[in-house]
Amino acid sequence: MTEPTSLSAGAEEKRESVPTQLMKHKNEVGVASEELGSSNAAADQKEQPTSEIRQDCIYRSSGRPEKTDMIKSSVMDQGASRNCELYLPVSSNRSAVESSEESEEDMYRDEEEIEREKILLCETNSSEYKLSVSPEMDIMEYCRKEWRGNTPAAKRMRKGYEAVAQKFASIRRIRGDNYCAFRATLFQALSQATQLPPWLQSEDFTMLPENLLSKYDWIKQWQLRQKPGKRMGEISDEIKEYLILLRKKWKNISDIKGPLEKQEACDKLFKNEEEEYSLYEALKFLMLNTAIELYNADKSGRRVPVFSWLLFARDTSSNPCQLMHNHLNHIGHSGGLEQVEMFLLAYALQYTIQVYRLYKYSTDEFITLYPNDPEEDWPVVTLITEDDRHYNIPVRMCQETML
Repeated sequence: MTEPTSLSAGAEEKRESVPTQLMKHKNEVGVASEELGSSNAAADQKEQPTSEIRQDCIYRSSGRPEKTDMIKSSVMDQGASRNCELYLPVSSNRSAVESSEESEEDMYRDEEEIEREKILLCETNSSEYKLSVSPEMDIMEYCRKEWRGNTPAAKRMRKGYEAVAQKFASIRRIRGDNYCAFRATLFQALSQATQLPPWLQSEDFTMLPENLLSKYDWIKQWQLRQKPGKRMGEISDEIKEYLILLRKKWKNISDIKGPLEKQEACDKLFKNEEEEYSLYEALKFLMLNTAIELYNADKSGRRVPVFSWLLFARDTSSNPCQLMHNHLNHIGHSGGLEQVEMFLLAYALQYTIQVYRLYKYSTDEFITLYPNDPEEDWPVVTLITEDDRHYNIPVRMCQETML
């Protein structure tokens, strides 16, 4: 869950982030499960009201508070038989443009920071601003440009960047279009890839769309970013092509030995918009497949990661069908990845995602791992976030990142 820096201390004490919930529920946790529904059942479930909706403010990287719906769910501890409140944000449908046009007074930034945002908005026509992954720049120079004010938030961000600078020399800004979590994670994974992951080598990998459709008719309602009006039954071959593209690009880049040439290949890939967004569709489908596997494993009594309990504890994703309808179908359109979905992405890729959460500086959640108990043989990618919404990437490691 996202905890906004702009909330009062009293409000912060009432809510806990997903990593905190995971630590508290390290032991087995129980949540009532539902059968995977049909497409009609999913439509009915989507109409059900959530148990409680709250309106809170959250900082985006621009510094402007933005309202986000918070869904309150309950997770039942089997051992202690008690209910524990869990707040998870649901993506807002308001665009960044709408947010930037709001005229309400900004109470959280000084005049200098507000003026900086105005200048940034005037530069949106520059070629660099439109890049998916901008060229690297010194991390402290970036920090000084972005956080020059004297507000408590700016001071905390500067301290956070100083800590990151002990490990990394530079930063690359990621384009913020609701795909930034995918973009940052995949770029980091490919830029350091030396071999094709085992799950990409599977003979059944490219048959996922066909195999899942044969079992779950509701997957026909999958929505493509490029073709939102077409149903999955008509585009399963396209999803297969995206999966093949992911394997091809991953292998080609991992086969490159020189680090400079590898970076150039990654930069080229992320300048090809058609291929780039096709890869994100592949990642979303892999997340759905992983969610189905976890859900079915739990139904059959097998042990599953604690985060999967939290994932399916939400009123909007009590089963994979709802997860697809209310979350995965909207990623890239009206919202990005929620924090609990970062765990799902990590499991789908079999990568540990290490995130410097700058607004959590000086707390034990400053460096958060997804998953928080990673497999020893999983590679590690490192991201930076100022608000658990937008992600940038640190580059040029000063020393080996230690978990």
